[in-house]
Amino acid sequence: MPPLSHLAAALAGEFDNKAQSLAEPIWYLHLRVWNRPLRPDVFGEGYGFFIEQISVASGAPPYRQRILHLTQRGDGFWGQYYGLADPLAWRGCSSEPERLTNLTRADLVELPTCGLSIAWDGYQYVARMPADSLCAISYQGQTSYIALGFDLAVAGDTVGLKVYDHGVDPSTGKTTWGPAMGPFCLQRQAGYDLP
Repeated sequence: MPPLSHLAAALAGEFDNKAQSLAEPIWYLHLRVWNRPLRPDVFGEGYGFFIEQISVASGAPPYRQRILHLTQRGDGFWGQYYGLADPLAWRGCSSEPERLTNLTRADLVELPTCGLSIAWDGYQYVARMPADSLCAISYQGQTSYIALGFDLAVAGDTVGLKVYDHGVDPSTGKTTWGPAMGPFCLQRQAGYDLP
């Protein structure tokens, strides 16, 4: 099992799925995702990331700001997501990372149901939620339910990220948003140094 720093170093970077969106434009938007490392003192242990994404073709502002905290757990790893109390205040930090120096734990919202168990299978990291669980996020009086998951394949300097996140209607189990034909497949375009 590689060390936690290996996982964090692979995840730190800018990713996009341009190849997938060109090959299957009906099914996949062209997305760009940034995983910006946070200062070590935000959590005090493990590695924290500010995550943000855009739909490249739309020209719309970045969206889906969230925080991911990676830690060691037993013989594997754990990824805990957090929300932001004021997501709009942090919009655009993916391209202005110096603004993240002001981020503290007080800016985060606990999301206790939004955690992933992360294992290494010899080729990639496989991150999945505990069986039969959903991530519950409340915002402006509305609660959304999300199935979270990703695979992170590392081959030298080449890093591929498959993102399985999608909204779920808990009463029917049907997908409410997200890719209907399989995960978003993103390739790392640039890596970021860990602090």
